[in-house]
Amino acid sequence: MRRSVLLLAIVGLLVGVLAAPALGRGERNPHDQPVVYVTSQGLAYDSLALTPIPIVDGAPYQKLEADGPTGLQTEFGPGDPGYAGGRWWLDLNGNSQMDEGETFMCPLLGPGFTP
Repeated sequence: MRRSVLLLAIVGLLVGVLAAPALGRGERNPHDQPVVYVTSQGLAYDSLALTPIPIVDGAPYQKLEADGPTGLQTEFGPGDPGYAGGRWWLDLNGNSQMDEGETFMCPLLGPGFTP
């Protein structure tokens, strides 16, 4: 039990640190929420806060990276083949594998805009 609570606290802290540069006001988002840049579209999308979710076998997850003009970026967005509907994984431990505690729900709010 203690290990789970500690792991959750660490994940929350890491997500907060990594997402901090991406927090800001987008065009249609009056609150400080993540803004995700989609490289295949050249557009940014307002989003909702990153919410941890468990790994579900067979469910698609899309890699989210701490990079790009908004601080968070991904390859595919709404309407693109490969878009996983807001199910993301962020490689928090740097091992290039999706591990428990690295998956999040963060839906993108359209339409996209030029950052």
